[in-house]
Amino acid sequence: MAGSFFIIGMIILTQTVVGILGNFSLLCSYIVLHVTGYRLRSTDLILKHLIVANSLVLLCKGVPQTMAVFGWKHIRSDFGCKLLFFLHRVGRGVSICSICLLSVFQVITISPWNSRWAVLKVTAPKYTVPSICLCWILQMLVNVIFPIYITGKWSHNNITEERDFGCCSTILTDQKNKKTKDALYAALLSFPDVLCLGLTLWAGGSMVLILYRHKHQVQHIRRTDAFSRSSPESRATKTILLLGGTFVYFYTLSSIFQVLLALFVQPSWFFVNMTVIIAACFPTVSPFLLMSRDSSVHRLYFAWMRNAKSSTIMRKV
Repeated sequence: MAGSFFIIGMIILTQTVVGILGNFSLLCSYIVLHVTGYRLRSTDLILKHLIVANSLVLLCKGVPQTMAVFGWKHIRSDFGCKLLFFLHRVGRGVSICSICLLSVFQVITISPWNSRWAVLKVTAPKYTVPSICLCWILQMLVNVIFPIYITGKWSHNNITEERDFGCCSTILTDQKNKKTKDALYAALLSFPDVLCLGLTLWAGGSMVLILYRHKHQVQHIRRTDAFSRSSPESRATKTILLLGGTFVYFYTLSSIFQVLLALFVQPSWFFVNMTVIIAACFPTVSPFLLMSRDSSVHRLYFAWMRNAKSSTIMRKV
């Protein structure tokens, strides 16, 4: 059992450290590009908020869960437990909302000028910041109910029954009208996620259709392949499609585990930790997907490498 605890703890710790380093590196890259005067796309601003949201998910869930697995089970402050769960839920929600915004804005960007989205191609960038702010505000309002039912492991006063989540626990209320309340809370919390997931799937399908039609239309034009390779919008669309597909896969898997976890009054430690590991997969993987496909980050990296080599040569001289 001790060996299993150690392995699970190392997996969560590795996920958290690698994910935070990846998100921090990518965020620094975008900040440097902005400071150096590089013109960022409107979707890059959404990516910055996605990075911040992913970091919140990893910090507020990965770090406390690692502490719990390795024996530091109790967060002494009841306020600390409430704050961590709240920030984790907000980060998770903003991450879902950011993927949805990325997909929708990219559909508008690559849509033809004779389509029904042509009017929004010019005005859409103006609504990037308000849309992001609305995501944060909406997620804070929706998830404000969570701190009511979260308590620290040291706050056991007058609590008859609770569900253990390692570092913190949730209060189980009386069974009277419990199913009705749970159904209402689940519907309230799930509606924004389901809406964003539906929009993401719709936008992904629309992008695939637009790319297919574009490829079909330019088949008779010379150097079609060269054009497709050099098109920045085509590369950005494929990157967002990859990011959106990865998100949908891990989100669906995580949701299945979350539903199963909610069905157990006292879930096993293994099931709780597996739910945490799966939920942290997308925040950990997404920055590396972006870094591997974003040409602006590549240019920054190669420029840094050239400067480093130049400095080394000058010191040797």
